[in-house]
Amino acid sequence: MEFFRKVTVKTTENDIHQRLTLGNLDMISTEIFNLDEPGEHQVQIGGIWGEFTLTRNIIKGGCRFALVECPNALCWTITTGYPPDPESIIVHLTINRTEKDDEFIEEITDFLNDMCQNLNHSFSQEKIKLNQ
Repeated sequence: MEFFRKVTVKTTENDIHQRLTLGNLDMISTEIFNLDEPGEHQVQIGGIWGEFTLTRNIIKGGCRFALVECPNALCWTITTGYPPDPESIIVHLTINRTEKDDEFIEEITDFLNDMCQNLNHSFSQEKIKLNQ
C-alpha cells in the first residue's frame, strides 16, 4: 500500500539531508523516539508500533527511513524538488501489503498527519529565522 502527503513549504534537498537526521527525530514526528544514541545510519527507536531499528539513507531529493524488523516493511521518504510538486516536501510511505485492517490504516494516517505537521512547523520556523 502507498500513502502520499504534501507539505506546502519550500526547502532544498541539501536542507533535508542536513536537518532530518536520526538525532533529531522530533523534527519528523512526535510518535517515534530514540531509545539509544543514534549512529549515522541507524538507531533503536520506540513508537506507536513498538521497538524497531530505524535506518536513514540519503537519496536523490531527500531521505529514506525504514523500520528494519517491521513485518509490514514500513518505510517512508521525505523529498523535494520533483513531481508531483517540486516546490513542496513530499512524504511517501509504503508497506508491503495490499490490504490491512482499518485500525492499522488509521495508525498510519495519524503517523503521516503528525509527520506533516512536524515537518511544516520545523521547516517553516527555519524560514522565519532566515528572514529575521
